[in-house]
Amino acid sequence: MPGTLDAYLEEHANVARVLLERLCRQPSVTAQNFGTAEMGTLMEELLRETGFSTQRLCVEGAPAAIYGELRGRSPYTILLYNHYDVQPAEPLDLWLSPPFEPTERDGKLYARGISDNKGEIATRLAAIRALLAVEGELPITLRWVIEGEEEVGSPHFSAIAEKYSELLRADGCLWEGAHLEDDGRPALGLGAKGILYVQLDVQGTGVDAHSGNATILPSAAWRLVQALASLRSPEGHVLIPGFYEDVKAPTEAQLAALATQVDLEDKLKQTFQIEQFVDGLSGIALRKRAAFTPTCNIAGLVSGYTGEGSKTILPARASAKIDFRLVPDQDPRDILQKMRAHLDAHGYTDIHLTTFVSAEPVVTAVEEPFVKKIKDIAEAFTGKPAAVTPLGGGSLPLLEGLKKYVGVPGLSVPGNPTYWGSGAHSPNEHIRLSDLAPAVAYNCHMFQALGKQA
Repeated sequence: MPGTLDAYLEEHANVARVLLERLCRQPSVTAQNFGTAEMGTLMEELLRETGFSTQRLCVEGAPAAIYGELRGRSPYTILLYNHYDVQPAEPLDLWLSPPFEPTERDGKLYARGISDNKGEIATRLAAIRALLAVEGELPITLRWVIEGEEEVGSPHFSAIAEKYSELLRADGCLWEGAHLEDDGRPALGLGAKGILYVQLDVQGTGVDAHSGNATILPSAAWRLVQALASLRSPEGHVLIPGFYEDVKAPTEAQLAALATQVDLEDKLKQTFQIEQFVDGLSGIALRKRAAFTPTCNIAGLVSGYTGEGSKTILPARASAKIDFRLVPDQDPRDILQKMRAHLDAHGYTDIHLTTFVSAEPVVTAVEEPFVKKIKDIAEAFTGKPAAVTPLGGGSLPLLEGLKKYVGVPGLSVPGNPTYWGSGAHSPNEHIRLSDLAPAVAYNCHMFQALGKQA
């Protein structure tokens, strides 16, 4: 980067933190309708302050997605994607400081949403402001969409993408998410698993009963756990007929990419407080399982009395929440139908299913020219080979809409100031303050390099 930009970034090193704290002080929990509208207004203000022309992308039933456009020297256009909503902060008693009051401890900054995904918004804003201050304009044209429903599965993003597809056209898209590894290598993410998130409800009796009646009354709790046990073997194999029939085998290029990833096994064991991974997995086998195996996970299970001491009841109701993480070419709608058929075939026709999130897996090929372009830029910035994740374990439901209605190739790039231990979605979510400056510098370098190539 030119010396003047280096000097500017050094002199204004606090900009990203100031922006980030401003973002994190505003709650934006869409799942609880807590501060989302105010956060959208703040997001639009920050884009306008930076120089973007903005508008709200609105569809019925959804908080507005905030859209900004800033034309640069080149018509070469990049679409940026982020989200301004965050996960609920509960359980609040596990936080060491209030979740919406950014707090520094031991070189880390703690707040809900700071790593997922407000940190990346702040570093992108800071980089754009630095380039404008030093060069007077951007080297490329940026379009930026920031939605408010990602943490509840982006249920309306496909409708937004269809309605506003022309605004979202670009030569490439940079999703949220990736970072610089601890060894300085740039991380790239090329895709996300699909998701099907459902709730199972069982009604046993009309009201809770004395547990002495368990000999003559139906048990909702036992019925539910027995139904759940029919879905998955103790070894983790999903037992729904046809569940695996559409699973697409990874390509040779995707398998080769696994070898580029940084070894985080010991750190992850420490983070999750475990002695070993499932089935004693390690190395490439662990990475392959994590990337290319679909899951059936119990996310929540509740019935009856769970308070202090004892209460001898036969609970009237039982509920469970399940999420399936799906790989190419599994279709969440097809999996839902197969699950319903499986339950019915086992006599569980009375179990009610409610779908909360449904999204297809989306993957950008390792060989995609836009991937190579960004990989070369990232490796030039760090002087180190990239760590490529061909398919991430999480889901980005927005990608289905982008693929269907916009068709822009995309990936996650190392401009996010997060790391393996940030604790996204958990109490005491945080970033390391030392990761802010490299993330800003990378974004500046990337935008400049794209401009030179254009």
